[in-house]
Amino acid sequence: MLYPVLMTIAALLGGTSVAAGAFAAHALSERLSDRSLAIFETAARYQMYHALALLLVTSLALRGESQPLLTTAAFAFLVGVALFSGSLYALSLSGVKWLGAIAPLGGLAFIIGWGCLAVAAWNWRS
Repeated sequence: MLYPVLMTIAALLGGTSVAAGAFAAHALSERLSDRSLAIFETAARYQMYHALALLLVTSLALRGESQPLLTTAAFAFLVGVALFSGSLYALSLSGVKWLGAIAPLGGLAFIIGWGCLAVAAWNWRS
């Protein structure tokens, strides 16, 4: 029951990433500095990458490759999106510099997720 919910969240993250990118291109391009706009776009791009990664993890789990490492990877990707992309969205819109210090924690969560996925793949039996 967990993986269909995570797949739904992945699809929503993908869709909101597209919306965020469009919002940046059309509504924010005249309101934000070039640097803030680039930060916002980085947040949207990494959100999309990890929405796709979450879709991969949930697809593997739903086809029977379920193992604790896939679940850990899924949650690490979610935490990464929240911390990395969330802090960059907030930084670009608010200009509050200390929010940028949160992004590396999200990056660490992304790395943990990819590491868990790598170990899970290594351990698969054909």
